[in-house]
Amino acid sequence: MDLVPTASDELHSEKLDDRRRVGFWTRAWQLITRHRRVLIALEIVAVVVVLASFGFAVRNDLGDSWAQLENANLAYVAAAFAAVAAYYLVFIVGWIRILGAWGIDVQYPTALRAEMISMLAKYVPGGVWMPAARTVALRRTAGVTNTPVVLASILVEAALSALSGIVVFVVSLHWVPGVDAPLSGLVALAVFCALILHPRIFRHVTTRLPSRWGLGDIQPLPFGTTLALLAYYCATWVVGGISLFFFLRSLGSDVSWTMIPYLGGTAAVAAIIATVAAFVPSGLGFREASMYALLLALAPAGPALGATLLSRLAITVVEVVLFAIGALPIYGRRDRAAASSRS
Repeated sequence: MDLVPTASDELHSEKLDDRRRVGFWTRAWQLITRHRRVLIALEIVAVVVVLASFGFAVRNDLGDSWAQLENANLAYVAAAFAAVAAYYLVFIVGWIRILGAWGIDVQYPTALRAEMISMLAKYVPGGVWMPAARTVALRRTAGVTNTPVVLASILVEAALSALSGIVVFVVSLHWVPGVDAPLSGLVALAVFCALILHPRIFRHVTTRLPSRWGLGDIQPLPFGTTLALLAYYCATWVVGGISLFFFLRSLGSDVSWTMIPYLGGTAAVAAIIATVAAFVPSGLGFREASMYALLLALAPAGPALGATLLSRLAITVVEVVLFAIGALPIYGRRDRAAASSRS
């Protein structure tokens, strides 16, 4: 009997090792998902650690920031809240345009409701809840059953939004040199987003994803439409920068209006990091830490920290208010339907 291992034996052994490794991680993930309390506990620990680390890093600036928040210029604060609301209201137009390019015509109020429902879903840990909530909302409020196209539109929106935000931030560095920013990571993400939007790769992605996503053969957007949407999303980030500009001004910072593009890029980078940190509700802590670090290039620690905290408050308040406003027509139709059925 030949006891010397052959090449086929070695190949079989390697396959067994690979299966064991895959099996270990699969069993570990199944163990976590089965025990929801363990998963929730891990997410809570992550949030506490991030917030504690951020609080420790800014502990010396909390006093100054709190004093400035108490004496904030309310007119500037109101203008900043209005700019945050304007950002959301114009952002939705891009998604409507993407859906329209694929033959799905959605009215603005309907898109507003679906978008705001998905925005509130981001407070649930896990990145799948936002697209799932928007898809379900669009199906129930507008009867849109073409789930593959809706999911593809959300993918394109996310890629264009991230790519445009990075473009705005990198271009703005011309006026704000010496910023300690993760440029290599941002450039890599920009390249990744651009590759997703490439027609050949986009077609491959939408046909090769797991079947549970329900994606089918979807044609990529025309090149001209993609460029127009990219420019449009760049403009939306500038609107987001206006809100940070007013927040800084409300706290006594003399930041110039020419820094608005950099502030828009700062908002974009913070939003991207929050999206990557999908395992915590709305990227809590990660978004604030990155925004605060980038604002230090323009403002002292006190106003930078105050503007960061006000920005988080404004985002949450505006999302809840817009969701409530968007939900009013739904309840109105239900009440009228109930009244007509009784009559």
